[in-house]
Amino acid sequence: MNKANPIDRRARAKASSPGWLWQAGLVLASAVVVWSCVHFYRPTAGETQAAPDAPGSAASSTVTQTKANDPRPPGVAPQGMVWIPGGEFSMGCEDPRDQACGGHEPMFDARPVHRVYVDGFWMDRTEVTNDQFSEFVKATGYVTVAERRPKAEDFPGAPPEKLVAGSTVFTAPKEAVPLDNFLNWWRYIEGANWRHPQGPESEIKDRGHYPVVQVAYEDAVAYSKWAGKRLPTEAEWEFAARGGLAEKTYPWGDELKPGDKWQANIWQGEFPVKDTGEDGFAGIAPVKQFPPNGYGLYDVAGNVWEWCSDWYRPDYYAELAAAGGVARNPQGPATSFNPAEPDLPERVHRGGSFLCTDQYCTRYMVGSRGKGEVSTASNHLGFRCVKAPKQRSPK
Repeated sequence: MNKANPIDRRARAKASSPGWLWQAGLVLASAVVVWSCVHFYRPTAGETQAAPDAPGSAASSTVTQTKANDPRPPGVAPQGMVWIPGGEFSMGCEDPRDQACGGHEPMFDARPVHRVYVDGFWMDRTEVTNDQFSEFVKATGYVTVAERRPKAEDFPGAPPEKLVAGSTVFTAPKEAVPLDNFLNWWRYIEGANWRHPQGPESEIKDRGHYPVVQVAYEDAVAYSKWAGKRLPTEAEWEFAARGGLAEKTYPWGDELKPGDKWQANIWQGEFPVKDTGEDGFAGIAPVKQFPPNGYGLYDVAGNVWEWCSDWYRPDYYAELAAAGGVARNPQGPATSFNPAEPDLPERVHRGGSFLCTDQYCTRYMVGSRGKGEVSTASNHLGFRCVKAPKQRSPK
């Protein structure tokens, strides 16, 4: 899950010393790149801790219901996409810690709940799959960030043999470990990329219907442009993920497991030692294995995190609430800033992943947020695209 955030291995390596200290720094940096979704969240100095009754929050307003626009699509749906009508809704979530399965996180950066309006748009029914990404690479020859060998000028003093292409991979420890050290379960693996999500010995043969992972932000943007689409804003993503429901904890309602049936691919068992796969999957799942939400979208909770176009700031919701009224088609803040890592450019992640668990991270909750350094890729991070509608023909 995505929490306090990924740290760019390149930035960390630059600051490391030669020899074993440099190597340790590189290992540390690469693991941090993915901790965004997995380490226990702690608010840092300067992070907004908005109260539930802050001005502009749903708690201080009688308007909480979703007011959807005309649900009729403006034409024939593009292949693999569904119409999201847009409208006005309450965005964000309250502190979930007193809820059953609410976890330990206060979700400060997801408050105050505030009113937002978004125009209608088309959205991919599922996360972009390996088959779809393969078509893009075949047509363009695109090389992802994880496949590129780091440049020597970006790593002063680094031994050339240590400058290898790769990415971060979740690696379960053999026994219980303290949950305050993400290095216990993240590794930087040479040769890990979208074709080899868990390292060079892994492959995606016969996994064309799985979400593509190990994609950095620029990789997702490149695919989106090639497909004639774009990444969703955070507001668009949440409106769509809610599926027309209001004030619900999950895209399907308030119970994590209604009727004793799992609704998403998340972690069961002892984290991070063993995922028992009670939901049917230990690790990543193919797309469309659980019921869709009210708009026909699959896997908007769990399985893999999804990139959004917004820069990340923990105080952005407070900024919108302070402006008053309804925020219309918000595009996110102008710049990124995270007090915990002020020098790293971060974009919003949404939806949680197969690593989410109430033992550690519950950001599969529909109003919660994640974030990631833009050059970071991992084996639990993917994306889906949106597309603006064509203008309706005048009658």
